[in-house]
Amino acid sequence: MGAAESHIWLEPILAGLVGYVLADLGSGVYHWGIDNYGSAETPVFGPQIEAFQGHHKWPWTITRRQFANNLHALARTVTFFVLPIDLACHDSVLLGFVGVCSGCIMFSQQFHAWAHGTKSKLPPIVVALQDAGILVSRPQHAAHHRQPYNNNYCIVSGVWNEFLDTQNVFGALEMILLFKLGVRPRSWDEPNSDWTEETETSSQVALP
Repeated sequence: MGAAESHIWLEPILAGLVGYVLADLGSGVYHWGIDNYGSAETPVFGPQIEAFQGHHKWPWTITRRQFANNLHALARTVTFFVLPIDLACHDSVLLGFVGVCSGCIMFSQQFHAWAHGTKSKLPPIVVALQDAGILVSRPQHAAHHRQPYNNNYCIVSGVWNEFLDTQNVFGALEMILLFKLGVRPRSWDEPNSDWTEETETSSQVALP
């Protein structure tokens, strides 16, 4: 809408593309932090940390939740930050960046859920976007749920995963945090029952 009103098209589209790419990076950094640091008692982030640890143990449950259930927490946060920008700013380039970046962040948990879905049960358009690399693919995210649980953190498109993993970016950050704060990431320890994925049973399959 901003592009239409300003008659500027290329710049908002490019800004949106940058927002899309950075949203994937942001999802990876946040996912890495939540997976490796803090606990259920951590202020503000505690419930999310607990939920992500539960996800490692029961990853299939994310596919059973309703769309709104997956997105409502991120939607509240995104609205809190984006609404004031939308009301105060009329720059179509900035709005193009903020709109796409915040939208991808908000929908990232649904992209994540689709990455756990069975291909035959996903909408064809979702499968096509995954196969094209526009959304994070099922094989790519599946690697995150295998030992050593320290890779493929990005869950929007996954475009940053190869670079972050081959360059050991998160490993370097973990060393810095260890030397500066004396805190070890969870992925360094031998996975315990909290990390080990449980097999879905027939009774769980029957749950609505």
